[in-house]
Amino acid sequence: MAADEPTDLLATRRAKLDALRAEGIDPFPHAYPGVVAIETVRAAHADLGDGEDTESAYRVAGRLAARRGQGKMAFLDLVDRSGRLQLQAKLDVLGDEAMERLLSLDLGDLIGVDGTAFRSRRGELSLRVDGYAVLAKSLRPPPDKFHGLSDLETRFRKRELDLMGNEETRAVFIARAKIVAAVRRYLDDTGFIEVETPVLQPLYGGAMAKPFVTHFNALDREMYLRIATELYLKRCIVGGLERVYELGKDFRNEGLSPKHNPEFTMVEWYEAYTDYTDQMSRLEECVRAAAHAVGYAGELDFDAPWRRITMRDAIREETGIDVGELRDRDALAAAIGERFDTDGLTWPQLVDDLVSKSVEPKLIQPTFIIDYPKELSPFAKDHRSEGGLVERFEAFVNGMEIANAFTELNDPDEQRARFEAQARYSAEGDEEAQPFDAAFVEALEHGMPPTGGLGLGIDRLTMILTGRTTIREVVLFPALRD
Repeated sequence: MAADEPTDLLATRRAKLDALRAEGIDPFPHAYPGVVAIETVRAAHADLGDGEDTESAYRVAGRLAARRGQGKMAFLDLVDRSGRLQLQAKLDVLGDEAMERLLSLDLGDLIGVDGTAFRSRRGELSLRVDGYAVLAKSLRPPPDKFHGLSDLETRFRKRELDLMGNEETRAVFIARAKIVAAVRRYLDDTGFIEVETPVLQPLYGGAMAKPFVTHFNALDREMYLRIATELYLKRCIVGGLERVYELGKDFRNEGLSPKHNPEFTMVEWYEAYTDYTDQMSRLEECVRAAAHAVGYAGELDFDAPWRRITMRDAIREETGIDVGELRDRDALAAAIGERFDTDGLTWPQLVDDLVSKSVEPKLIQPTFIIDYPKELSPFAKDHRSEGGLVERFEAFVNGMEIANAFTELNDPDEQRARFEAQARYSAEGDEEAQPFDAAFVEALEHGMPPTGGLGLGIDRLTMILTGRTTIREVVLFPALRD
């Protein structure tokens, strides 16, 4: 717990630790085999009537969360990842010494219990304790058993206490695991191959973001934590893998906000012989699978088809500004006026800010914004019918972008020209412009088939499907200021 925990409480717990050792009991044993989850016991006896006994024996383990009664009979609550179970301890079963030791344990101690299931006359499924073992002595008190852990700073900095004290927090991260498993299962079942590409890269790319920079001592060169997996995955497509994905960490050296953590989890997939319209359908299916995995029952409608609107129309609908007509940077800045600070921003950055500040917060139900200006999308293929645009979409849900997708650019000469244009934006002060990646252009020169690709943010998807309002709630150990 906190550094200012009362020293007398800590001393009392340490004295009990010493007493256990003096009795010849190892308070930190190596293992405790044969444990079943509490939910397994509950599920097996869901139909047991009040006051009924069974002959079903179980071994469970968890943290001691409550204790009631003394003397000849006491009730204790045991908590594991899956739930809570009442224990009944009786003097005539355990004997004087074992009963006294059990009742002297502290809340927060980890114990293992062998017992027989029954339902009390008051209707509480319980385990009659036949024997028990101390599995880990807790030397610090757990969070308040009635109120859990409520201080946000402590919850995020000491997530172990948050998980210990708040059942709702445990449920969020169990749901997150189910979401990740559902995404993987969906892609595996539709013919994708999971691959791993470098996290530490000689050149970052694949997104508009600032990288983290580090130094590789053995090579004596600057390296970057990846901002995306895109360029390596497309090289796998060039190599003939045809359907690939990677689910892992990306890093962007940007600010903290309710929607941004510099270290975040993304799944990117690339599929040969498809375009961005195919990827809209695939994203709808994937998100629906994740929502089903966690039993989502909120107000968001994930049934296909999701709403589709062009970026130009979405901006015009919310602001009255037609970015298709205002292709000059200064003219667009003048039209934006006082909506937000435009100083130092390039034309693509102004368009991007119009979406993020004026459009995105209004998009609650699942929506695809499609057909972006070429300047915003250095890796997307030219629109097949609209000049100056590319075939790209972003998916928005509950006022947040959750996914970004393209009909991927596969013309090496056009890709080279896009990189050169990015260099000009960099010279104008855009710190997020793409660096020129000669190795990627060379890979494209070997020939990449028509390909659709997509990146889906796992953290934000988890926020949406668990009803959380900040990304810190769904990242176990988020980045925090000192």
